[in-house]
Amino acid sequence: MRIPSTQALRALDAFARLGSVQRAADELNLTRSAVSHQLSALADDLGFTLIERAGKGARLTSRGLAYAADIRRALGLVEEAGARQREIRLGGRLTVSCAAGFGSLWLCPRIGDFRARHPDVALTLVTPRRLDLIEDTEADVWIAFGTGPWPERRSKLIGTVDLTPVCSPAHLNRVGGFSEPGELLSQPLLHLVDWDDWRRWTDAARIKAARVERGVVFSDLNLVLAAAAAGQGIAIGDELTCSRAFAEGRLVRPFDITVRSVRAYHLIVAPERTDDPLVAAFVDWLEEGLSAYGVLSK
Repeated sequence: MRIPSTQALRALDAFARLGSVQRAADELNLTRSAVSHQLSALADDLGFTLIERAGKGARLTSRGLAYAADIRRALGLVEEAGARQREIRLGGRLTVSCAAGFGSLWLCPRIGDFRARHPDVALTLVTPRRLDLIEDTEADVWIAFGTGPWPERRSKLIGTVDLTPVCSPAHLNRVGGFSEPGELLSQPLLHLVDWDDWRRWTDAARIKAARVERGVVFSDLNLVLAAAAAGQGIAIGDELTCSRAFAEGRLVRPFDITVRSVRAYHLIVAPERTDDPLVAAFVDWLEEGLSAYGVLSK
């Protein structure tokens, strides 16, 4: 059995203490679906049932209660160990290059947590000219979105992406909804970089003779999703970068059909900093956060 992620164990602890998935999600600053995913994945890893239905709600099984009590004690030990080590504070400069969409939609809303853990680190975030570009010689770590490979660089796949159409609620209401996936093609289509994401999704939805080579192509995911949220058309999004927009009701999914993107998030570290404790701390923090969304690739 593989060791469960810390985020999954914290989700279990929060659920055990608070008694509901929604309260646990609020405490952990995650979506309800992300916490549910963590609890389900944890039960799969453990090989026994953690949660059972209780009327309209849910509760821990007797075995789940016992395990949660053990985890509470274990997390307490981890917190105590962290407290003892806080005097040994990491410092120095760290420059991270990441795709603009990932940076603004996922990394920036959470970067305060990393700063709180490592207040002496001088952190700089930069964005490349292309999603998979790692030419910035000033960067120590790159979070690139692409297929690779990156010659003479050691890369690690850290996040897969499942694609699905997204649009604003106002747009969906304006057209009266969609009964078949093929009806989306009657709307303005919004693209990131090229037409490939829409092609892959229409293939997955089994839309025959789909013509997606039209609409607006953007170089930045922020622009794609901003246009979609403004009711300018239908875009292809994903749970990772659209989670906040979904939770706030700015974007909705017309259909639940998803398809795995050929592009993914890869982590690349400058060769001279592979053994740097500061880089290791950032990588650990990043992977801990991504594991909460079920996209982290082991």
